[in-house]
Amino acid sequence: MLPLKNETIATDVLALYVSNAVLATEGVFDLSPLIADTITHTIWGKESRFKGIKFADGDKGVIIDIFVVLTFGQWIPDVAWNIQQNVKSALLDEMEIDIESINIHVQGVARDDV
Repeated sequence: MLPLKNETIATDVLALYVSNAVLATEGVFDLSPLIADTITHTIWGKESRFKGIKFADGDKGVIIDIFVVLTFGQWIPDVAWNIQQNVKSALLDEMEIDIESINIHVQGVARDDV
């Protein structure tokens, strides 16, 4: 659970909003699984609900790390900026959550025409 202005919010809900905002961003091919996601899938055969998303509590709000694979031919700084704006908008509009930082980690590039 993460703090939310005198309330708490389940990380599952937060992950859903973040995931939807990221995948709706033009130039994003997919979220990239973290090592923990891969281990969970290998051992238990389950997809992680937090695929490519990591949360931490910061001094001023939530710190969000997002691991993505981008579509080939995209300008990485623009896509990263758009991801940050979409996530920030989704969380502030729906949950009024305090965000300390949104960090984008590009894990690879994929061609969607292959």
